[in-house]
Amino acid sequence: MVTVLDGQSLAISTLRKLDGMCWEIRQRYLPAQAPGRFLLKGHGHSSKVDVVVGEMDPSSFAILYYQKGRSISVKLYGRTSRVDDAVADKFEKHVRAVGLSEDVTYYFPTYGFCDSADEFHVLDETKL
Repeated sequence: MVTVLDGQSLAISTLRKLDGMCWEIRQRYLPAQAPGRFLLKGHGHSSKVDVVVGEMDPSSFAILYYQKGRSISVKLYGRTSRVDDAVADKFEKHVRAVGLSEDVTYYFPTYGFCDSADEFHVLDETKL
């Protein structure tokens, strides 16, 4: 779930199964100096992650780049668990553009996802 908080920063809530338990992970992406760029702060001085919107269509998908130090990843987020072949092709082009290959591409399964988490299984990184 993505929510625009103040017209600039984004509140991201992700549900994920860890060790068989459903967890909600809350994060805040702060606006950076250019449109489409955000900063995700973590614990400690060197834990910031630069986030860049590579391409998006708000009605169906977003391709985001995440860079922490010299490490980069590319993620495809869809409004549904399946995306069109054209969107998958766009994602693969973005992956190749940063020098990654299909060998390091992980596709999440379409089963076993969480619908909610109880109050005891929330990691709220927005309060750091």
